[in-house]
Amino acid sequence: WLKGPLPAPRCPRCPPPLPSQEAFTMGKAGQAKQVFRTFGKTRKATKPAAAERAAPGAPRLKKQGLVPGSILILLAGRFRGKRVVFLKQLPSGLLLVTGPYVVNGVPLRRVNQRYCIATSAKVDAKADVSAISDSYFARDKKPKAKKGADGMFAERAGTAGISDEKKATQKKVDEAIAKSLSDDIKGYLKARFSLSGNMYPHEMKF
Repeated sequence: WLKGPLPAPRCPRCPPPLPSQEAFTMGKAGQAKQVFRTFGKTRKATKPAAAERAAPGAPRLKKQGLVPGSILILLAGRFRGKRVVFLKQLPSGLLLVTGPYVVNGVPLRRVNQRYCIATSAKVDAKADVSAISDSYFARDKKPKAKKGADGMFAERAGTAGISDEKKATQKKVDEAIAKSLSDDIKGYLKARFSLSGNMYPHEMKF
C-alpha cells in the first residue's frame, strides 16, 4: 500500500530524518495538497441563443435605403470588391444584382445582403426581372456515369455551359440598364473597391 521505494532501515545512532525527507521516502504522505483556484470561473460558458428563423412565407427584411437601382459593393465571393446594381429581393431573402455584365463583367447573381455595402449612388434600373426567381439559378443534376475498369483513367466530360435562355435574359437586362448609365457611372462601376492605409470603413460615407 506504500507508494515509492521502501524506507531504508534507521540507524539507532543516526538522528531522526527531517519531515521533508520522511515525506519523500513515504511517497506523497505528509505533502501539502495543491489547490487550483478558479477565481469564480466555475460556470461553463454558454453560447448565445440562436436567432429565431423567419416563418415560411414571411417577408424578408432589407437594409435601410436599399431600393432597386442602388449600387452595392460586394465584400465576398468571386466578385468581391466589384460594384453592382441591385435589382430586387428574391423570396429566399437574397438580393438579385448585376454588373451589368457588359460594363464590369458581373452577370446576374444572388448575393447575401450581409456581404455587401449599400452606397448612396443610384441608377435608373427599369429592367423587367419579374420572371427571375430562385429557381432561375438552380443547377440541373445529372446522374453520374459509372466507370468500369476500362474507363478508370478516362477523361472527365466537360461541364455544361450557360444556356441560351440565360444568355438572352442577361442581354435583355444589360440593355435596359446600360442605356441609362452615364460615362461617370460606368467608370464608377468598373473601378474595384479597395482600402489603403488610414482608411476605416466605419468612418466612411458610401
